[in-house]
Amino acid sequence: MKSQDPMTDTHLSDTSFSQFDLPDSVRQGIEDAGFSRCTPIQALALPIALKGHDVAGQAQTGTGKTAAFLIAAFNRLLRDPAPAERKQNQIRALILAPTRELAIQIHKDAVTLGAHTGLKLGLAYGGTDYDKQRQQLVDGVDILIGTPGRIIDYFKQKVFDMRVVQVMVLDEADRMFDLGFIKDIRFLLRRMTPPTERQSMLFSATLSHRVMELAYEHMNNPEKVQTRDEQVTAQRVRQVVYYPANPEKIPLLLGLMKRIGPSRSMVFVNTKHMADKLEAWLKGNDIKVAVLSGDVPQQKRQRLLKQFENDEFQVLVATDVAARGLHIPDVSHVFNFDLPQSGEDYVHRIGRTGRAGAEGDAVSFACEDSAFYLPEIEQYIGFKIEAGAIDPELLVKPAPPAKREIRERLGAQNRGDRGGKRASPRRRREHT
Repeated sequence: MKSQDPMTDTHLSDTSFSQFDLPDSVRQGIEDAGFSRCTPIQALALPIALKGHDVAGQAQTGTGKTAAFLIAAFNRLLRDPAPAERKQNQIRALILAPTRELAIQIHKDAVTLGAHTGLKLGLAYGGTDYDKQRQQLVDGVDILIGTPGRIIDYFKQKVFDMRVVQVMVLDEADRMFDLGFIKDIRFLLRRMTPPTERQSMLFSATLSHRVMELAYEHMNNPEKVQTRDEQVTAQRVRQVVYYPANPEKIPLLLGLMKRIGPSRSMVFVNTKHMADKLEAWLKGNDIKVAVLSGDVPQQKRQRLLKQFENDEFQVLVATDVAARGLHIPDVSHVFNFDLPQSGEDYVHRIGRTGRAGAEGDAVSFACEDSAFYLPEIEQYIGFKIEAGAIDPELLVKPAPPAKREIRERLGAQNRGDRGGKRASPRRRREHT
């Protein structure tokens, strides 16, 4: 969890965590995390949540919402003891996230903030450690963090019980809709304690009609909060769009990387096929790169992310499955090699940079195949993105793509790889 320096973090509010009436064990966790002043969303949400009221908050990734709902959840569980008749497999709090990466990050932050509380944490997500995750629920946890698919799997097996849940958190609610999880969410909400008997917190990048409908249906008169200066895209992310012809995209990307020299960058594409192709070109031009897509096994995903954080490669090429929930510090640039099909995906892609008040750059290519997505994106974010001029010097003549990479990809395709197709909501769900 990234520490906050009260002298230099201008994105922080004037509200201090010391102003809140918190259990000593929670206060110690906040100090361990290096937090002193609240971010704007924390300053708005915590006074309401610490009184036990439900909250529906509009918050982008990287604004501190995770700490807000974790602190509120710890406060509720410590000051409102569990029923004496509570059984070992009955959880007290459920925190739902749309992606395994986000679930892992929430759990990591909870370990830090809750280190002195004595509360047991559980983590459940698809792709790995099925028996290990199952056993921890059998042994009993206070707070269960995870993705809907794996959690429903264990619930239907009666591995755990939700009849004494005191806190429910739904993170990135809008993404739950995008990935087709809303039926699963409603399934879980209808099987835990009634809204009047638990505290519920919902956070979303946008508090759209569909999100608020979910809030009013399954929460107890939630108070809606959003910062006054909240905008759809991070304030400190500089955005520019270029209009290359399709054959110019790779020369332009290489030229921009040569000119800018990004320290750590992510390049987003719309298909796995393009991710593999781009990886070969970048490697052929002496750029250390790795690919993160939906079919990468969970353990390898975690290893790649760790290597990226440790600067073992400069560029991470990713499909939209990696756009949300990833907390990678110090990403200086995000490149939309392919424009995404929706404004929401654009926002979450460029949200990988400019996190926690830092500055960042987002560079997009509106090419022949994707330029028609731009009007919807600009309508969603509320302004027109500045156009960049393509200087002929920017169009670097690339070296040939790495031949070994091409052979590996062709071999994978011959074995039945269908990477060229965009993942459907059903397939995305399978990877959570």
